[in-house]
Amino acid sequence: MIFDPFPVFLPAQYQVKFATEAWERQAAAGLRRAVFCEEQRVFAHDDRDGIDDIATPIVAISSLAVALDEVVGTVRIHQAEPGVWWGSRLAVAAPYRRIGAIGSSLVRLAVSSAHARGCTKFLARVQSQNAPLFQRLHWATIAEVEFHGRPHHFMQADLAHYPPFADAQTGFLSLPKKAA
Repeated sequence: MIFDPFPVFLPAQYQVKFATEAWERQAAAGLRRAVFCEEQRVFAHDDRDGIDDIATPIVAISSLAVALDEVVGTVRIHQAEPGVWWGSRLAVAAPYRRIGAIGSSLVRLAVSSAHARGCTKFLARVQSQNAPLFQRLHWATIAEVEFHGRPHHFMQADLAHYPPFADAQTGFLSLPKKAA
């Protein structure tokens, strides 16, 4: 084993919660731009759309000791019609993707918080390469579709696996599944 005197440091825990502060919402928007505009080039300059006007942003924030540090993941949810909720724009910062808990924790809070608000059906269009993660999280593919010029799975969450969680403003701690 080779000793690395400068290992990559990744925080030991992440607060997953509704974005309640202006800096959290701004950082979530910046992360979405980095992932969907700069990295994936799905959008030219900005990924914002009309859904942002009604959506609730959710963030995963890294913690250093007891202080919140930076937004490293985000997703948004909105109610499209009574009981029908959607999740979209799931993004995790590149250095944090290998942790194995951030994306799934964001999905868990998204669906469980909507469930607490009367959700009877939770839907998403998921990029095809991410469909296996969602299937492990108890989502079913309804159809394979093209969205924003890319292959996606139109999916529905099994709400039986997402008990209602009403304290989404505070959220919960997410711990890494594995260190990489």
